Amino acid sequence: MSVLLGFIMDVQQLFRMLKKQAECPLCLDTVKNPKTLPCLHSFCLECLDKLANFARRQLQTSIKCPVCQASFPIPETNTFANLPSSFHLNRLVDVLVLHDSTIQVQKCNSCDENNPATSYCFVCQSFMCESCFQAHQRLKATRDHRNVLIDKLQAQDVQELIERPVKCSQQYHEDQALEFYCEDCKVLICLKCSIVSHNRHLVTDTQKAALEQKMQMTEAVAKLKAEILLYENEIKKQTELKDKNVTDIMNAEKKMTDSVEEWIRDLREHEKKMKQKFREIYEAEQKQHETRLENLELITTQLKSYVERGQGVLKRNISAEILETNHTILQRCDELINARKSDRYKSPYLNYLVKKRFDTFDQILVTKTDSSMCLAEFAYSEIDRKSNVVVVTRDSGKLQCYQRDDQIKVDILTAEGNHLQTELKDSKDGKYTVTYIPRCVGRHSVKIEVNGQPLTGSPFVLQIRRRALVAY
Repeated sequence: MSVLLGFIMDVQQLFRMLKKQAECPLCLDTVKNPKTLPCLHSFCLECLDKLANFARRQLQTSIKCPVCQASFPIPETNTFANLPSSFHLNRLVDVLVLHDSTIQVQKCNSCDENNPATSYCFVCQSFMCESCFQAHQRLKATRDHRNVLIDKLQAQDVQELIERPVKCSQQYHEDQALEFYCEDCKVLICLKCSIVSHNRHLVTDTQKAALEQKMQMTEAVAKLKAEILLYENEIKKQTELKDKNVTDIMNAEKKMTDSVEEWIRDLREHEKKMKQKFREIYEAEQKQHETRLENLELITTQLKSYVERGQGVLKRNISAEILETNHTILQRCDELINARKSDRYKSPYLNYLVKKRFDTFDQILVTKTDSSMCLAEFAYSEIDRKSNVVVVTRDSGKLQCYQRDDQIKVDILTAEGNHLQTELKDSKDGKYTVTYIPRCVGRHSVKIEVNGQPLTGSPFVLQIRRRALVAY
């Protein structure tokens, strides 16, 4: 008794799983007249047309797949009736009919009386009503066939029904299996079709044709998997930039707060205003990052969804389904892989400049220049001769950049602590030349700041040498 209950539970669980697979994502009911979008997500035709009508009323010319958000144009006929039907879903609905008679009733296909089917012959591959079943049992040629009552189906029986051969839909060919594939017409055909309608065409065995196209589909899915890795890596890098941006903003805010705390009570209003500006910058920058991440995650979701659908087709390994979906999968794969990838968003470098002058107090510097990436180039220096230091400003990607509001400060001190007079020239290309004339030999200290931040290695040691004597 417990073994029998185990079989019943297996069948019930299988039907629940199949019903979930056959559920329309829009109406959440068993799909009716299923139509498949190029992204391989299927819906009721009526649900898709309702979605298109709503989009039309919003003056839109396309709809988005409710599952993966991929966009597809609305047909000029305002109906998606010409979309391909889902082979897999049609099979599931056929099988679900056996379990849930509220969907529709499976008719006997062994007679013309349209009686409800009560059994299935796995040898004849035919549903039978009670009368046909009794006749089937009486005939000597068919009495030993494997017949199963519909209300006694087990899990393995249901699986075999799903995978049963596809029959031809042409008139007078209904008893013929679609065992061949016409390479010229790209359709499945039966033996009679190959003789009547495709006698001069290139016809191959269904399994052979499916095997060849399965290889193409496998390669396409592999390419999509590689593309997913690229997008996931891009998401990782974008997230790192986002986190760095948060750190920069928080560090600059802390510097601002520490500076404001040095001022007396009547300057607290200034601190409040500065924090508000930082909040606005923070929100604006985070929005840019979130938008970029959402786009990357959306594309990744579409790729994963398509891989899942393609792998489902490959896993089921039903020749008819492979042949039906192969062209769509390959075309959609190419569209997704060749889709233009937008540039990675890099936040401008942010700093808070502190000056003890009230007229420049209200200043927040937003720049792409990263002080930690800037360089200093020193020329050979001799006493009483004009020399120079070149400061090169660069962004976080170590590329030379120019920002009009960047502030460069170079302070050269002698061994005695005296400041040399300097002159700064802005080349407007990210290079700043600082000229000076040393008046004594020996070690000098060069402090360089970009936007209030010391360069890496600052202060630098500069050795001033005596002038070389020229012999005549």
